[in-house]
Amino acid sequence: MPEKPRIKVPTRAEREKVRSLIEGLGLNTVCKEAACPNIWECFQNHTATFMIMGDVCTRNCRFCNVKTGRPAPLDPEEPARLASAIKELGLRYAVITCVTRDDLPDGGAEHFVRTIEAIKTVSPETKVEILTSDFAGNSSALEKVLQAGPAVFNHNLETVKRLTPVLRTKATYLRSLAVLSYASRMFPNIPAKSGIMVGCGETMEEIREAVRDLRATGCSILTVGQYLAPDDTCHPVEKYYSEAEFAEIKAYALSLGFVGAACGPLVRSSYRAGEMAERVYG
Repeated sequence: MPEKPRIKVPTRAEREKVRSLIEGLGLNTVCKEAACPNIWECFQNHTATFMIMGDVCTRNCRFCNVKTGRPAPLDPEEPARLASAIKELGLRYAVITCVTRDDLPDGGAEHFVRTIEAIKTVSPETKVEILTSDFAGNSSALEKVLQAGPAVFNHNLETVKRLTPVLRTKATYLRSLAVLSYASRMFPNIPAKSGIMVGCGETMEEIREAVRDLRATGCSILTVGQYLAPDDTCHPVEKYYSEAEFAEIKAYALSLGFVGAACGPLVRSSYRAGEMAERVYG
C-alpha cells in the first residue's frame, strides 16, 4: 500500500530571502496560502507562484486551504509591487494565479491584464504563466486576459466528473472544459494547461476519462498530483497512489498527444512550470 509522500525541507537561508521579500512587499503566494508541499523547494530555487487579488476566495472548495469569505477591494498597486518582486528575484518564469473573485463583474480579468503588463514592462525577459479561475463562464473576461499575451494559460479541472460537485463550489466540470477549449481555439499560439488531483475517491478509468476530455479541448500540458488534505475539515484522502500508477497515467496522457505531462505524488499545477513550458516551446 503506497504511503503518504515525504516532503523534503531544505536549509533556511535561501528560502528566507525569498519569503522576506514577498512578505515585505505585501504579496501573497499560493505556495503558502494553499499549503503546497513544494513550498520550500521552490523558494530555495527563487521561484514562486504569486496569488493576486488578495488571500480571501469567494468559493469554498472542499480540497482547498485558501480562506473563504468576503474579499477586500482590489489593490491597484499590487501589479507594480509584484512586478518589482519578480525583477528583484531575477525570475525567468513566473506563475500568476488568483483567488476566485465572483464578487467582481469581470472576475478580476482587468487586474490580471494590468499584472501581466506590469511584469512585461519591468522584466520583459520573464515569461508569465497564468493560472486562472473560470471567470464564472464569462468569455469576454477570459478573452481580455488572453489578449495580454501570457506564455501559458492554465485552468485546473481539479478532479473527475463524478467528484466535481462534491469537491468544487460553483465550478462545473463542463464549464472548466469549455474555458480550456475556448482558450485553445481562440488563442492557439498560447499553450493550454490543466491539472487534476488524485486520491479523492476516483477510479483509474475516471482519471483516463478526465485526461481524454482535457486533451479534446486542445490542452497540451497536464499535471497530475496526489491530493493531500490541508486539514481535517477538508475532503479526506481516500487513497495514496503509487509511483507506478502515476507512471501509468503519464504514459496514457502522452499517448493521447500531450506535449508535457508531469505526474507524481508531489506534482502541483505550477511545480517546475518553466521546465514544462520549455518542453512545449521546444
